Amino acid sequence: MAKQQTEVRDLQEGSYVMIEDVPCVINSYSTAKPGKHGSAKARVEGKGVFDSKKRNFTQPVDAKVWVPIIDRKQGQVVSANNGEMQVMDLETYETFTMRVPDGVDAANEDEIEFLQYEDQRKIV
Repeated sequence: MAKQQTEVRDLQEGSYVMIEDVPCVINSYSTAKPGKHGSAKARVEGKGVFDSKKRNFTQPVDAKVWVPIIDRKQGQVVSANNGEMQVMDLETYETFTMRVPDGVDAANEDEIEFLQYEDQRKIV
């Protein structure tokens, strides 16, 4: 469980937040003034870090939300073929297999930077 709780008012554009239990990066954050019907509201629009889908939510600014703790790591390509590559984490020396994203040309012994949240990984 690599996430922590914070208030909606503490969120900023470019930071991460969990929307629909998916880690997202915040693209837009706006607030509305409190009126006669309640407290100030915040509208947050985000894009999934690993699936690139747009998501949004509107909540009071004092509501609690989950913020994922996403690690940025360095890795080395051990082998690459058939659209998959085997990567070794340069901190833990753990090896894992990941799909080569479109537009990325990976060769053996290339160093890559990737994001990791629980068992999901993405090349930056």
